[in-house]
Amino acid sequence: MKIAYMLGSLNRGGMETLLLDVFKNARIAGYSFIGIHRKGGKYQSEFYDTRLMKQCSPRRGNYIGYLLRLRKLLITNRITIVHAQQYIDGLYAKLACIGTGIKVIETFHGYDFGVGKWNRRLIKLSIKMADAVFFVSNSQKDYYRKAYNLKCDNKISVVYNGVNFDKLQKRSSLSPKATSKLKFGTVGNFVPGREQSSLCRFLKLLKDRGVDFDFFFVGARSEKEPWQYDDCVQYCQNNGLADCVHFLGSRNDVPQLLESWDAFVYSTDHDTFGIAVIEAIASGLPTFVNDWEVMREITQNGTLATLYKTKDEADLLEKFMLFLQNRDSEWHKACDKADIVRETYSIKRHMQSLNTIYQRINTRK
Repeated sequence: MKIAYMLGSLNRGGMETLLLDVFKNARIAGYSFIGIHRKGGKYQSEFYDTRLMKQCSPRRGNYIGYLLRLRKLLITNRITIVHAQQYIDGLYAKLACIGTGIKVIETFHGYDFGVGKWNRRLIKLSIKMADAVFFVSNSQKDYYRKAYNLKCDNKISVVYNGVNFDKLQKRSSLSPKATSKLKFGTVGNFVPGREQSSLCRFLKLLKDRGVDFDFFFVGARSEKEPWQYDDCVQYCQNNGLADCVHFLGSRNDVPQLLESWDAFVYSTDHDTFGIAVIEAIASGLPTFVNDWEVMREITQNGTLATLYKTKDEADLLEKFMLFLQNRDSEWHKACDKADIVRETYSIKRHMQSLNTIYQRINTRK
């Protein structure tokens, strides 16, 4: 059994980070695999360092030629299962694999919000054509089942994302000195699915309470929707936060940043999983996240992180102030929660789940 992971670009994002962790842990996979991508990106050198990644792209809009080259690449590498990370790649793979016996799986890493009618038809077609469909959370699966009236339960699975925790240093259970300046932040690109504006309003309230802090936004400005980033920067400048709120852009040293922080806050509009949240909890940071359905799911209904009401900065402030009043005990609790997360969402467990399902699909007639 040999798997081919199909990706679009190799840019830095949640899905690409997950796949990079898989590639870096190929030795524990229990199956052999390669990667095939269509576009480059900031993660390209790291993927190619694993010696498992290949490129196959359409040339000047010649998609027939692309499908033929993709077919040849899959056959030459004796691939038995293609695992596409986007529905369009699932469709490409299925067309390229006609008559080969190669099975195609696709994972949905996001929602279809803002997708037009034509693309929704392509999504439905890709689900129908795929041999198996993975979702990254139960709440996401339930959404797609309802939105697309899915009846194919026998080929639908939920596979939680995994994190390579070797790159994260778990913080000591010793709380930083209460007199030191508070350092905390959030991680996530300024894209649809995130809701950083609530955090900006919360930071204004926190400063009004006289709390001395530095807050760090880690995440890239979207070229398609730059206003999500620009509005946050403008709000902070207009409300006297420019000296204590810092926009760091995209970073490749997130583990080191987490290690230096005292807490982590997050606000989602429609994330499907929340790898950044899991990494923060696993680092031993007291973590605050809004009560979006999937966040309830991955934090075990608030057992692993503090949940606050979505888009309610006052509720976040109230719960954050309680944390500041009880920093020592909250720090000890955060370290215990880190152990639970590291066991539940490890990259090893993720790859074991994949291997089990791959084996079952591979033997299916």
